[in-house]
Amino acid sequence: MEDFYAAGGIGAVLRELKPLLNLDCMTVTGETLGERLAAEEGTWVDRRVIRSASDPFEPEGGLVALFGSLAPNGAIIKRSAATKSLFEKTGRAIVFPSLEDMGARIDDPDLDVTADDFLILQNAGPRSAAAMPEAGFLPIPKKLLAQGVKDMVRMSDARMSGTAYGTIVLHIAPEAAVGGPLALVRTGDRIRLSVKERRLDLLVDGSELKKRRAEWEKHTAALPLRGYDKLFRQSVLQAPEGCDFDFLRAG
Repeated sequence: MEDFYAAGGIGAVLRELKPLLNLDCMTVTGETLGERLAAEEGTWVDRRVIRSASDPFEPEGGLVALFGSLAPNGAIIKRSAATKSLFEKTGRAIVFPSLEDMGARIDDPDLDVTADDFLILQNAGPRSAAAMPEAGFLPIPKKLLAQGVKDMVRMSDARMSGTAYGTIVLHIAPEAAVGGPLALVRTGDRIRLSVKERRLDLLVDGSELKKRRAEWEKHTAALPLRGYDKLFRQSVLQAPEGCDFDFLRAG
């Protein structure tokens, strides 16, 4: 990080992105973003650290937004940290309905799981009891690690540190706790991931999903009755909206 700031820092990156930015946006200094960047024009940049937009380190961005029947409002995969051989894959879902369940079962030697399966964590999004922790970096089961498995597809409505790696789909929206399609996934379902097509699809018949939704609604937990827990869960927005409180939105 020190190398990044010494090389020119955020200003250098913003100047490369100028054609994509709203330069009339006001900054905390009382100047517009355009005025701030113009004042820094010509500042030295270490191109070993911060490449120009015309000569990128990679031809594609590090993040890919996915959409489909499992993520109608989107999900994110960090392609730069994932295994390319897993970008186009259909797998069997192995579902953990909570962080507690995952912790209890992930390393069970009797867990029915293979390297070709997709590990799915539910109820780790913003409105869940877990409140979207950095839990998206789902561990690979010990029985697979012992077989030499280094990566596999993992999915959740949680988040993870930017330093984490692996073929991991995050921020699936709407999340499971509000009844998003992720809540309806069951172990054994087939899921299709396509980074090329920017898609994430649950391959389950619509009539079956309708039955599952009715069952999910029957067992939906009520909001807490009072306090900050109630305020948070009734007001926090979904991942694509920044997980902000709804009452803080402008207008």
